Formats: sequence, C-alpha cells, structure tokens
Amino acid sequence: MSDHIDHLLTETRRFAPPEALASESATDAALYERAADDRLGFWAEQARELQWETPFTEVLDWQPPHARWFHDGTLNVAVNCLDRHVDAGHGDRVALHWEGEPGDRRTITYGEMTAEVKRLANVLTSLGVRAGDRVAIYLPMLPEAVAAMLACARIGAVHTAVFGGFSPSNLRGRIDDAGAKLVITTDGGHRKGKVFPLKPTVDEALREPGHGVTNVLVVRRGENEIDWVDGRDVWYHEAMADAEPEHEAEAFPAEHPLFILYTSGTTGRPKGILHTSAGYLAQTSFTHRHVFDLKPETDVYWCTADIGWVTGHSYIVYGPMANGTTQVMHEGTFDTPTPERPWQIIERYGVTIFYTAPTAIRTFMKLGRQHTHSSDLSSLRVLGTVGEPINPEAWIWYRDVVGGGTTPVMDTWWQTETGAIMISGLASVTTLKPGSAQVPIPGIEIDVVDDSGASVDDGDGGLLVVTSPWPSMLRTIWGDDERYRETYWEKFGDRYFAGDGARKDEDGEIWLLGRVDDVMNVSGHRLSTAEIESSLVAHEGVAESAVVGATDATTGQAVVAFVILKESAAHHPVEEAERILRQHVASDIGAIARSRQVFIVPDLPKTRSGKIMRRLLRDLAEGRDLGDTTTLADQSVVEAIQSQLR
Repeated sequence: MSDHIDHLLTETRRFAPPEALASESATDAALYERAADDRLGFWAEQARELQWETPFTEVLDWQPPHARWFHDGTLNVAVNCLDRHVDAGHGDRVALHWEGEPGDRRTITYGEMTAEVKRLANVLTSLGVRAGDRVAIYLPMLPEAVAAMLACARIGAVHTAVFGGFSPSNLRGRIDDAGAKLVITTDGGHRKGKVFPLKPTVDEALREPGHGVTNVLVVRRGENEIDWVDGRDVWYHEAMADAEPEHEAEAFPAEHPLFILYTSGTTGRPKGILHTSAGYLAQTSFTHRHVFDLKPETDVYWCTADIGWVTGHSYIVYGPMANGTTQVMHEGTFDTPTPERPWQIIERYGVTIFYTAPTAIRTFMKLGRQHTHSSDLSSLRVLGTVGEPINPEAWIWYRDVVGGGTTPVMDTWWQTETGAIMISGLASVTTLKPGSAQVPIPGIEIDVVDDSGASVDDGDGGLLVVTSPWPSMLRTIWGDDERYRETYWEKFGDRYFAGDGARKDEDGEIWLLGRVDDVMNVSGHRLSTAEIESSLVAHEGVAESAVVGATDATTGQAVVAFVILKESAAHHPVEEAERILRQHVASDIGAIARSRQVFIVPDLPKTRSGKIMRRLLRDLAEGRDLGDTTTLADQSVVEAIQSQLR
C-alpha cells in the first residue's frame, strides 16, 4: 500500500466501539455464545420477537437445498411492521421523514402509514388482487412504494419491485416471468433536476398482448402528461379516496411467499429470487436491531438504497419497520440541488444511523470534505456500508470525516439471495478493522474453502460458503427450481456457494475479495480486483477505480484498470498518469498485479443504485458488443470510455 494508507492502518489498525456506545447498548457479546450453544434455539428466540397469530412449534425443516423456517406458525408481515406498533401506543411515532428532490417534504407517522396501507389493501382487493397473486411495483423513492409493499404483504399478494431505471423490455420480462396481475407506477419522478417519466415505460411494456395485467395503478407525482388507457388505468389518489378505511388483516403461514426480486445471472437471464415471510422478517429485524445498535425510541435511521433493490426491501421497509424505527427517505440524487444535500438532511433530522454504499463514500471523497463539513453531523453515532467491499482508505475517511473520528463503521456483507446481513460487526461489541467485513453475525455459519470444499488456512484466499441454512435465505428461483439447485448448491451439495471470494486473517475475520468472476487468474496467480482497486484508490491522485480481468493470450488474464483522477491530479498528461499508476500498483502489490492497461476516464458505468457495472468494463476491455445497457444511470459514461479506447 502507499505510505499514507499504510501509516493509517499501522496507527489505527483496530477500532474499539466508543465506551458510551458499548455501555448503553442492549446488544452484548453473549449473543455469540447463545447462538453457538443452540443455534436453532437462538433463532427461535429471535422469531418470538415477532407477533404471531399461531405460534410455531418447529423451528427448521431442512431438506437440502430447501428449508422451511417456523413453518407451522402463522402471522401477517404488515401487522408486524405497522399495526402492532400502533396497538402498543406508538402511532404518533414518525415512520418516515421523506424529502423530494425539489425540496418538498412529508412526515408520516406509524398511525398514518397504517391507515394508508389499510386503504391500499382495500384498493388492491377491489381490483381483484388476492392472496398469492403477483403485483409489480415500478416506483421511485416515494412513500407510496413502501405502502405498496406493505399493502401486498397485508393481503398475502406477492410483490416484485422493479427498479425504475429498467427499460420496457426488462419490465415486461419481469411482469411475464412473475405472472403479475397488477402494476403500480407513477406518472413521473424527480431526478437530477428533471422529471423522468415512468408510466410511458409501463405503457410500452404492456403494448403487446400476452401479459396478465388487468390494471395499472398510477401515483400522481411528476405532473407530467401521460397517456391513459380507459378501463385499465386507475389513479392512486382517486382509488384511495373511495376506499374503505378499515381492513382486517389475515394471518398467513410462515412460509407464505412475500416477494420476488430479480437479480442478474451469469447467463444474462435474470433470476427471480423468492423470499418468504417469517424467517425473512425475523433475520432482517434482528440484524437491523443489533448490527446498528438500534434504539427505536430515539434513533433516526437513514438507508440511502433504492427501494427497487434488496437493501431497500430489507433495510428500509421490512427490518426497520418491524422494529418501529423512525427513518429518512429521499427522492433523487445526492448532488441535486447541491452536493451538501446529504449532510443537510442528516443535520435537519438529527440522523443517528447512516447506511450507504462505498461508491457513494468515494464520491463524497472526490467532491471534497468541504461539503461534508458544511453541516453539523454530531448526531451520527453508527455508520454502515453495503453493496461491495470497502477499501481501507474510504473506510477511514468515512469514519474520520463523516463520523468525527469515533463513530463505528459497520461493513456489512450479504446478498439478494441471503435476504439479510450475514457478515458484519455489531456496533456496540466489535473491535473493527478497516476494510474487513468482520465475522458472521450470531446464528450464521460461514467458511472459506478451496475448489474441493476443504477449509483453507488463515491468510489464504478461497470461496465463501454458508455451511448451514439461515432464516432469511432464498427459497428458490421463481418458476425454476432446477436453476436454483444448479446455481447455488451444485458445487458443494448442502453448503450454499455465495459466488464471492474471501480470506480469513489470523484473527478469523473475513475479508471479501469480490465476486469470483472478479478474481483474476494471471499467470496462475489469483488476484482480487478489490485488492488492486484498493491499491489504486490509495494513491493520492485517484478518486475512484474499477479493475477487470481481460483475456490475454500469454497470461490467461491481464489486469485492466479504469481510473477517475482527483481534480488535484487532473493536470498530469494522460500517458504520465497511466505510467505512474501502473508502477504504483506494481510496487504496492507486486509485479504480477501490474496493469496491462490503465485508462483515465471521466466516470465509471454504474447502476442507479451505485454499483459499478464491471461486466460492461470487461466487454469494453475485450472489444465485445455491450448488449443491454438499460440499467446504466448515465449512458454517456460508456461513450466517453469508448472514446478513450479507440
């Protein structure tokens, strides 16, 4: 590593939780002992924190690769997220502080959200939606998106939230695969100072016959002109005004399907990940409560994820609301109308827990700490990261600049398939290492193995596997159980293969090395793209980087790096900057890691959730056709990179 980052890690290798946080917390290290002594009893204990209509008597039925958790019990997920808090006297507690990009704001209490969801449940029923039917939700970050998910859960319908950036063909593919009966969308939403239309995408997706959609429920937000299909389209606000205010919730079996969420597959065909009710809710609420040391009576929590991705499901809707949490929710982008926006929001609402992506953190670093310092961030007491491994320099910047030098950073590892956090520290318990994902949460069993399935020695890289079933695990791939078996269980039998590389250090703590297809084999040496990216970002002139392995006739694969420079380094000639960075990585990691090519680019191709699309970078590096790029937040980024490669 560079002298700068090496010095930081030498001086601050481990960070203990602040004394005040540890002494005031209800979370303690005994959780690990209880889970180790009786894992199933431990999860039963967590599940009993929920409100059950019929208490369960059996914790787990495991017939590899299929699990049923608490399956003889019944409950209602929406009641657990709403009604029980109102019944406990917390109806006046704020559920959501919502901020629109233009500056409009709404504050919604648990009582108000419960009333909204009851009415919406009646609307869905009036439109013919019944338990087991599928509903496609194609909405941006609006409170109505939360209400839509919970209304589906209330009546036992299965929702599939589709990210608002998807094209008509991608939306149609998901509607058809799920067999959706209803679509909930909006006229438009605000992003980067403009209204982007959503309903026209729905109209185009449904233009050709053959789908099963009978109605489209439309939220009025953008006030943009839209086409209207009489007999099919229904205004949300009009239907809600006509709906009955009361709704009696029905309890459903613990394994009743809750939602389908589509995620990328190696074949390019999306996989419909199916999650069910009780086990998912038990683990999302447990992890949210203990990873972040949640105190529902006083904390204000902000997860910046998009509602269309799994983090929005698990750590905006289900986990936090099951815990009765007060949250912040925002529409649009961080830098509109000003780069100070996220910090102004934290100050305005007194946010105490902030959960965001490493990509966002590196963007904050690139913009400069003057924006961060424009607001009072002293309310923050716990920080979190999600979505990809975080490099140590970004971790330390996040802790020191955003967290004031003392706030613990929870680096969480999990997936759409796992449903909830699997590896993380616990804010009030864990001594933290910058860049390490830490250890499995209590009740989760994980190992790092070689290709044959044997555990690797500490310090060696290998494949991350989950060695026993967990409550929030995916149950299958919707409509394709054989693909579920082949994708996740074929390699190691009754152990779930996560698709990620990892290593354990001498303390048994886990360091993520990125997706296995992001681990390169250069002349017989396994190299982590995350490690090389971390080295590049450690250079004082680099703001952000992405590394991919490109086919090479001599070495099998070669390292190709795409780098965004900080403004302070932008004056260097491109050829000189590329030479300096190639040498930097070779000196930092070793000659084997020297990049074949370093491209200085203005930006990196990302989804709107902030994930770098490394598949596109691999295609660019190898000169292949790019295929579908509709999930990109900014199509012009690819064109700018292509101009660098010519």
